[in-house]
Amino acid sequence: MSSASKTIAPQAAILPLVFQQAVDQADVAISITDTRANILYVNPAFCRVTGYDTSEVVGHNESILSNKTTPPEVYKSLWQKLARGESWSGTLVNKRKDGSKYLADLTITPVTDAGGEVVNYLGMHRDITEMHRLECQVKNQKALIESVVDAAPMVIALLDADDKVVLDNSAYKTLMADLGMIEPASLLLASIRSELAHEETAARNDGYLFLDREVRVERPGVNAPRWFSCSGVRVHEDDDRADAFFANEGRSYLLLVAKDITTVRAQQEKARMAALQAVMADESRVNVLRESLSAAVFQLEGPLNMISSAVGMLTRREGTTSPKAVALGEAVRMGEEALTGLRTMIPAQSVEAESVVNANELLRDVLDVSTGRLLGAGIRVTWKPQAVLPALRGYPNKLRSLFKALIDNAIEAMSVRGWRERELTVTSHALLGSVEVIIEDSGPGIPPELQLKVFEPFFTTRRQGGDGGRHLGTGLSAAQQVAMDHGGSIEIDAAHTHGCRVRIVLPVQRDHG
Repeated sequence: MSSASKTIAPQAAILPLVFQQAVDQADVAISITDTRANILYVNPAFCRVTGYDTSEVVGHNESILSNKTTPPEVYKSLWQKLARGESWSGTLVNKRKDGSKYLADLTITPVTDAGGEVVNYLGMHRDITEMHRLECQVKNQKALIESVVDAAPMVIALLDADDKVVLDNSAYKTLMADLGMIEPASLLLASIRSELAHEETAARNDGYLFLDREVRVERPGVNAPRWFSCSGVRVHEDDDRADAFFANEGRSYLLLVAKDITTVRAQQEKARMAALQAVMADESRVNVLRESLSAAVFQLEGPLNMISSAVGMLTRREGTTSPKAVALGEAVRMGEEALTGLRTMIPAQSVEAESVVNANELLRDVLDVSTGRLLGAGIRVTWKPQAVLPALRGYPNKLRSLFKALIDNAIEAMSVRGWRERELTVTSHALLGSVEVIIEDSGPGIPPELQLKVFEPFFTTRRQGGDGGRHLGTGLSAAQQVAMDHGGSIEIDAAHTHGCRVRIVLPVQRDHG
């Protein structure tokens, strides 16, 4: 006998004992039956699970454990697979000795002899009743939560790290349909993040990334916007991968909740618009007075300068005592005093605090304030806003005055006698790093040679009688100054031949230096 045989023989002698001990001490219920399912052997775990002693089951059929509630199709499938010499795995409803029911996760494997004939069946099962209960509890809770979330009146969406919506509710889907299948989460978050970018520190409230942030959503062709109060909180999900068991980094999601506050805001907007109309009317009157007085000063300065030059010439030629020089000098003095008086009467520019503004909101304010004039002139307004614009830092009243000056000029241009085509189109959309507003009218337009001059101080294209059929130009110098104060620009589209098309570009962030 070789040394290898000497080594193997003791192991072969030990193996049956090792297998016996392993089976006896296994925590899985194990049974061995004949081909008719009569029990020949059970291990201690089998007795613990079923409540039967070994003597009470050996010699009996495995059906002693059946609760008679497992569908016949399950048993049919079981015996068909065993008849083909294949293993079967599944779940059965079993009954313990005391009559209590439990779910058995069972695997039955055919045991064959040296000739390949099935001589026994090896069964292993474990009680999964508690696991099944927990799974059902989780499933039921999930169904209840989903039903509550779907029934909730607010918009709810769960977004991954790439801002992709992975879960949403019915209200979210409805809003998406209202917005023409635009992703609502993208619009709301873009607006919120734009506002946060203008703040030095973002407020944190009890774990919220943002709380009760109001977002205005415009809809093209719809006069009234929708308002949402938005909150966002970070949600962490554990990583369920096997290799992450000891180093669980998991994934983070953003839970976005948006409550529609349009009805409340609509009431507030009515009160705000009433106050705004009064403020803008006063501001308009002050601007008209300031412009009129400034124009008067400007127009008087020219002749007065000419008279002053004439006085100088007379003085050099005829002396300071010349009656003409004295009379004209007195006229110059009195003129300068009058100019000084006029200058002191010019209202000072109002001081306004800089804030975060929404260009869509300011445009709507101006259109609402101008509704009376637009209706009176028979002008049809087409409103084409981008649903949500990035926030700007600026002076809201000054920006309103800018938009109002352009809209007033458009109204004036289309109000000439006999002009039938009267349509005003206001468009807004975001560019890279800026917001663009286009105000377009169907009036007579501005001749190319005047498209730069209309932005000069005190320039007007109105003819005597007010029937010139051209834009006034009045106020456009001030509007251009407002745009420049915001780091932006105004230009007239020279290529636009049907009416007048004015383009305003305002940067989202600007250099305050």
